[in-house]
Amino acid sequence: MKITAIEAIPFNIPLTTPTVFAHAGIDSAEHVLIRVHTDDGVVGQAEAPARPFTYGESQESIVKAINAWFAPAMVGLDPLRREVYRDRMSWLVHNHTARGAVDMAVWDVIGQALGQPCHLLLGGYTESMAVAHILFARSPEGMVEEALELRERCGFNTFKVKVGKDVGTDIRAVRGLRAALGADVELYVDANKGWSADDAIRVLPVMREVGVTMLEEPTPAFEPLARRRVAAASEIPILGDESVTRLGEVAREILDNHSQLISIKVARTGFTESERIVGLCEGLGVGMAMGSQMDGMVGTLATLAFGAAFRSTSLRAGELDYFMQLTDDLLTEPLVVTDGQLRVPGKPGIGIEIDEAKLAHYRIDTD
Repeated sequence: MKITAIEAIPFNIPLTTPTVFAHAGIDSAEHVLIRVHTDDGVVGQAEAPARPFTYGESQESIVKAINAWFAPAMVGLDPLRREVYRDRMSWLVHNHTARGAVDMAVWDVIGQALGQPCHLLLGGYTESMAVAHILFARSPEGMVEEALELRERCGFNTFKVKVGKDVGTDIRAVRGLRAALGADVELYVDANKGWSADDAIRVLPVMREVGVTMLEEPTPAFEPLARRRVAAASEIPILGDESVTRLGEVAREILDNHSQLISIKVARTGFTESERIVGLCEGLGVGMAMGSQMDGMVGTLATLAFGAAFRSTSLRAGELDYFMQLTDDLLTEPLVVTDGQLRVPGKPGIGIEIDEAKLAHYRIDTD
């Protein structure tokens, strides 16, 4: 079996309401569907989210990277020769989600060709994962209302709270959520690098008071002295995200003790590099959480497949519900969170089945 072509299809799906966090916001899912075609007729698929404010990638740049660089490097290769194609793609810096999506689409090909789900090929630890719901920046009262409604409707027991815009509002939000949800619900916060070191240290006592379990990216990673101050002052572990976009950055954050937990996002490191990150973290005794790059259902299936494959990535609730923010999606069978859990489909590969009519409706021309 050989790879014959790689296709990049940009599409836009509106959100139900704009998503707002510390430094940016979006009102539609501007993503790219990646398809890896083979001479055996197997087609692997994955989703690349365009996040210019995080990785500097746009839909246009993802399509360009695929067509001009990654596809020519991959065509003619046996998909099973993963170290060869990893080496061929490694020379191009950045382009995280373009590279990650190609890698996952190749894994989808492998799973389909072997007739096995990717989560089994990767490790097959469990068949389902608990889901963490992300509460995006809005009024504290709105966050409480949303959390209560979704706990009742979907069974969520873990909530990630977007903070980092205003310390006073952040404090009211976490206190209000704890009071409304009770002691048994897990809360963790994500400042998206929005706090200064002084702000982060100021809110630490409140975060301890309400039982916050993780502080995600409280300050920018490129301010190492500020990060060191916060890490030294915090009894709550810091979860690295934007600071750990590749294997080497994971090692740096852990060894500098700037992050005590690592967010794994397969949208940026694919399955192949993410597997290496899991091994590094396990070897150093560092915990992990499966993060979301604001994925649609296609990306969520990939995150679920990887997270369910390993014990260490399935211990914490994964960020597997951002698709609920979209007005529509591309799958023929929509994903549904039941009792706070998502189950692996159990189909060969990642389990992606695209509704071609929906893809035709939402695809766009970037030329």
